[in-house]
Amino acid sequence: MPTPSGLRTDLRRALLGAYAAVFFWSLITYGIPVDRIAVLLWMLAAFLISSIGRTRDDVKLMMRDWLVLVVIYMIYDYSRGTADQFGIPVNYTIPRDIDRILLFGRDANVWLQSLLLHSDVRWYDVAGAIIYMLHFVLPVIPLALLRVRNRTEWLRYVRRFALTLYIAVASFIVFPAAPPWMAAEKGYIKPVYRITGRGWWELHLKTVSKTLDRGAAVLNAVAAMPSLHAGMALLVTLWFTRSAPKWVRIVALAYPLSMAFTLIYFGEHWAIDTIMGWATVLVAWRIADRWEKRRGIAATHDQLSN
Repeated sequence: MPTPSGLRTDLRRALLGAYAAVFFWSLITYGIPVDRIAVLLWMLAAFLISSIGRTRDDVKLMMRDWLVLVVIYMIYDYSRGTADQFGIPVNYTIPRDIDRILLFGRDANVWLQSLLLHSDVRWYDVAGAIIYMLHFVLPVIPLALLRVRNRTEWLRYVRRFALTLYIAVASFIVFPAAPPWMAAEKGYIKPVYRITGRGWWELHLKTVSKTLDRGAAVLNAVAAMPSLHAGMALLVTLWFTRSAPKWVRIVALAYPLSMAFTLIYFGEHWAIDTIMGWATVLVAWRIADRWEKRRGIAATHDQLSN
């Protein structure tokens, strides 16, 4: 006969399965949650379900960890208007000029769209749209699943995730920069079209268009430098492949590289934005690595230093 502990474990697993089904239904019906409140509420639901059958101390610790995520997201959100409050003007030309130095006088966005953008949607428009939307899924998954399975690893991921956000936020405050499509609207470069939703229109997925619309409403439009899309793509690649053979880690770099290509082609970011996004993650990872080593925190799976 099953023990009470076993019954609680079975109940927890069953509810987590139901939670996954409801979440998948919500994705299909309403699109990916991108605003912070929705993301945090979904995480809270996962944490509460995972608390079933745990001790009171475990539940308190779970809730405290969820509040840590609340603080991380709220600080990020409330920093969005800080540059305006300080009276720092939006920069339209420095990233463009750096790109021209790196690319021998070319504007990468203009060049790629001149080569690839057609009146009809191509396969790479669809592939790019999928890659772009993974930003709203892959970096968030460990924030929920790791806490359910392994708190020590969750803390290690949260350190790198939060440091990446905060270094980026500091950059957004002191150097608010317009993305290429906005610079083009102001006449600083030749026309660049914001074509992020083209692929989804071709697939007739209206819920994803809703996601893009909500994302445009809640995200900081002049937070181009560094690119968090590019940075988070590298972060999850390093995280999920940290125990993998070297050849797997090399192959996995196709994801952040394809994200960078997509961001530039779609007119969302300059090339230098993506490079600085990667640099932000590497700095954040190194800081977290050193902090953990000084405190004797085991990092047997961390192979970034290799």
